[in-house]
Amino acid sequence: MDVKSIREQFPILDQEVNGHPLVYLDSTATAQKPISVIEAVNKYYREDNSNVHRGVHTLGTRATDQYEGAREKVRRFINANSSAEIIFNRGTTSALNIVAQSYGRANVSEGDEIVLTEMEHHSNLIPWQQVAKATGAKLKFIPLQQDGTIRIDDVRATVTEQTKIVAIAHVSNVLGTVNPIKEIAKIAHEHGAVIVVDGAQGAPHLKVDVQDLNCDFYAFSGHKMCAPTGIGVLYGKRELLEEMEPVEFGGEMIDFVDLYDSTWKELPWKFEGGTPIIAGAIGLGAAIDFLNDVGLDNIAKHEEKLVAYTLETLNNLDGVTIYGPDSEDRAAVITFNIGDVHPHDTATVLDAQGIAVRAGHHCAQPLMKWLNVTATARASFYLYNTVEEVDALAQGLTKAREYFGNVF
Repeated sequence: MDVKSIREQFPILDQEVNGHPLVYLDSTATAQKPISVIEAVNKYYREDNSNVHRGVHTLGTRATDQYEGAREKVRRFINANSSAEIIFNRGTTSALNIVAQSYGRANVSEGDEIVLTEMEHHSNLIPWQQVAKATGAKLKFIPLQQDGTIRIDDVRATVTEQTKIVAIAHVSNVLGTVNPIKEIAKIAHEHGAVIVVDGAQGAPHLKVDVQDLNCDFYAFSGHKMCAPTGIGVLYGKRELLEEMEPVEFGGEMIDFVDLYDSTWKELPWKFEGGTPIIAGAIGLGAAIDFLNDVGLDNIAKHEEKLVAYTLETLNNLDGVTIYGPDSEDRAAVITFNIGDVHPHDTATVLDAQGIAVRAGHHCAQPLMKWLNVTATARASFYLYNTVEEVDALAQGLTKAREYFGNVF
């Protein structure tokens, strides 16, 4: 994979921050956008701007073709059986809330169980807390191993005949843990439960095949995979989506309306009320084209090398604590602290050197409690990052250690 030529397609990377070349290590929060995506969105607004599924005029037809064409690209990208199983929405959070509020509330009752893990992002925890409060269901948590992984034996011990939903991240946004979704799905189905997968950190980095995984729902966001912000995807098995009620009501998700009752359109449109995120979907389609051209396998191999090099480099720095599994079990996320330095201070020192990392609880406060920390710093990588940028991170952390030397 020619990283140099890939970087040239990301104009934002060609700049200085605080007098230093930008080192962007925060792709887990949001990925940068290649020229092809920027131009696709720009072209829509310059040439094709119109609402979709409404008018019969030329602009409306062109916009609709691009919007539905993007849906088909998503279908192929995750190998869904039908484009009717692809629901566009605002992002992973929106998608998970659709499942919780529609499927969850209709299919979970008092005494039932919802199984999660302590590594879940708030977006895959709070909706299920609300379902449990509304229905009287019980939340259960698969225990984590010391390195932040889960054991299949613990999954089997946690999921029971009372379990109705297993909701789990494909990849932890803090630990980088890649969870064995296919095996967990098998266990869930053996007990009559459905599995809901938070794929926000999975879809950008791993080759996802929802039919092979046999997951019932899979949610992900465009902005973490080189697409615009504000566009996301909910995949759901058709037979489940057919049974579910919409959670937003209004224009374009209806079939027939009279004064006292209404009926809904067929899938996928019954879940897409109002004017959809047209430009975002078109941008997502362009992002998928870009990622397919590079190759998900190539991206995964590149990230694997970066992670291994980063772990080796940072482990050689005194006072650095790294959280999560070894490199062979980890996605492109390295979460760490240096001594007793608050991660916000670490990130501020790094930013002064042009290095962008995330600092805080990463929308995973229960996991911070499990790690026995209040917050961490996080460096995350994507297809445009280099080993030289890892070296810059190590040099920046060395300067931070020198600056805060009194805490060691």
